Amino acid sequence: MSIFEYNGSALVAMVGKNCFAIASDRRLGVQLQTIATDFQRISKIHDRLFLGLSGLATDAQTLYQRLVFRHKLYQLREERDMKPETFANLVSALLYEKRFGPYFCQPVIAGLGDEDKPFICTMDSIGAKELAKDFVVAGTASESLYGACESMFKEDMEPDELFETVSQALLSSVDRDCLSGWGGHVYVVTPTEVKERILKGRMD
Repeated sequence: MSIFEYNGSALVAMVGKNCFAIASDRRLGVQLQTIATDFQRISKIHDRLFLGLSGLATDAQTLYQRLVFRHKLYQLREERDMKPETFANLVSALLYEKRFGPYFCQPVIAGLGDEDKPFICTMDSIGAKELAKDFVVAGTASESLYGACESMFKEDMEPDELFETVSQALLSSVDRDCLSGWGGHVYVVTPTEVKERILKGRMD
């Protein structure tokens, strides 16, 4: 088993009309043994920028703390929040810096940029970025997430429809992966508000 699969994870970010959704499963496991069913994989950097980290849970927590530190320094120096594109470059540089002993994480970054344009991207453990205009996925359930998102995604979805689409894609995908599951955690972010919802899994 790959070290990236050790704790299990499922992450997806999807864009809508001037909004985006980011969602993850809630299972923390050690291979096939479930340790917790309320694990937090998605973190708020600021009101318009969210970060999801799949992979090894300990590395994800360490990387998150380093990124929050860097973002707070930026806020102090620049007196403004970081744009999603700038934050993606920061994450990429920080991961590449550690390329010979990498963090075993696959980040998913989602945010609203200038003129409320949604930005999503993912990268591998050494910071090679993959930008997308529709959706990005990460984690052990990524193969089934690709299929579900591909069949369900529509352009310019309103926030409510986007929530429904991303929730159905996540729940149907983790059912096909024994290393992730136990419901989901979904954020839908618009220029004016952040909606957070917990999804019940099939097992709850």
